[in-house]
Amino acid sequence: MSHSPQRRSPPDIAAGRVSADGLRANFSDLHPPLTAHEAVVEADRCYFCYDAPCVQACPTGIDIPLFIRQIQTGLPQSAAETIFEANILGGMCARVCPTETLCEEVCVREVAEGKPVKIGELQRHATDRLIETGEHPFERAPETGRRVAVVGAGPAGLSCAHRLAVNGHAVTLFDARDKLGGLNEYGIAAYKATEEFARREVEFVLSIGGIEVRTGTALGRDIHLGDLVRDYDGVFLGLGLGAVNALAAEGADHGESRDAVAWIADLRQTRDLAELPIGRRVVVIGGGMTAIDAAIQAKALGAEEVTIAYRRGQEAMNASAYEQELAQTRGVTIRTNLQPRRVVVEDGSVRAIELERTRLDADGRLAATGEIVTIEADQVFKAIGQAFVPEGCSGGEGEGLALEGGRIRVDASRRTSRAGIWAGGDCVAGGEDLTVTAVEDGKIAANDIHAALSAGQQQAAE
Repeated sequence: MSHSPQRRSPPDIAAGRVSADGLRANFSDLHPPLTAHEAVVEADRCYFCYDAPCVQACPTGIDIPLFIRQIQTGLPQSAAETIFEANILGGMCARVCPTETLCEEVCVREVAEGKPVKIGELQRHATDRLIETGEHPFERAPETGRRVAVVGAGPAGLSCAHRLAVNGHAVTLFDARDKLGGLNEYGIAAYKATEEFARREVEFVLSIGGIEVRTGTALGRDIHLGDLVRDYDGVFLGLGLGAVNALAAEGADHGESRDAVAWIADLRQTRDLAELPIGRRVVVIGGGMTAIDAAIQAKALGAEEVTIAYRRGQEAMNASAYEQELAQTRGVTIRTNLQPRRVVVEDGSVRAIELERTRLDADGRLAATGEIVTIEADQVFKAIGQAFVPEGCSGGEGEGLALEGGRIRVDASRRTSRAGIWAGGDCVAGGEDLTVTAVEDGKIAANDIHAALSAGQQQAAE
């Protein structure tokens, strides 16, 4: 049975729905930085646990009790050095990590009182203070004479390049885009990384020295894997996910039925948010972080009605309960057990989206019910996941890399199936599609590359 309205209002997509002051407020810091006094007071709440569960929950293994103790004792710069030793992108991770499901979820204060220590905000307090000094906490080791190519300047590539440079290797960092940072630059919600923090963090990472940057250079187009293996002593691939999953619904390719990842990238690169058009009624398809980010930012730009439609129950959404609540408190409606069937296009414009109700059958599998629900919409954003594009990884004799589940297969050291090539981040099988896990992949790979190159030098000397 259809619940389609008899008359649909005309599409309404426009820029400038919100005043300049309103936009500044809507896109201001999600968590304003702690003052020095607030940071010390919050640090005092930490129990400084021996064998702390928060450390075990951190993918990069930051010594959390130590850096909080350093803040407590008035040594924020030392705290930042502790963080950066484990995670050179600790500033961005402090902003975007799902701490509510990682370190803070297992905090003893959370377990006992339901109010964890604000680990993420304390981490930001320390890292921001050091980055603002313009100083780099580490020094490069003497030049080794070895050269490593790092393809992809997202979190994995930046992490790998930095650690290799610290160890004295010469790094060439390639990226297909004009700006470095990957999803930190193009894919993070604007209210999570304000004041061009992604750019400033990249500058901080590169300030170690020994890293040559080549932008606008794509693997498979401008550079080729075989050539990199020939010309460099090691290769790391941090390629990310270059494609988006297709929405299997009639009309899904209409111009106002957009990929949410690309739309967020446009928003992040827009100089004046007042010039970015948004619909009065927006529907976002998906249940992950990208869906949440797109929905909240559509609302922040002035959309009156923003609905997230997800095909399963709310408990199955990939976005954390905290992020779901954040969306709802900002005026986003979350509707579940709805899967898209048709984007309704009339007179060349999107007017609505038809969705079918779903349920779980006796075996726990998703099943369609046949009941159709129609939601009026001027714009539809698709946030249903991304896919790896193995461009340049499989072509050419002897250049192929083994894939697993559509992504690059690696071992525990992040070695691929081909000698001399490592990989990490979202492009590898088994990844969690988190900034912090990508950073850890880059770190693990860099340590293994350094060990391999050092062993090779030792053998040559003998």
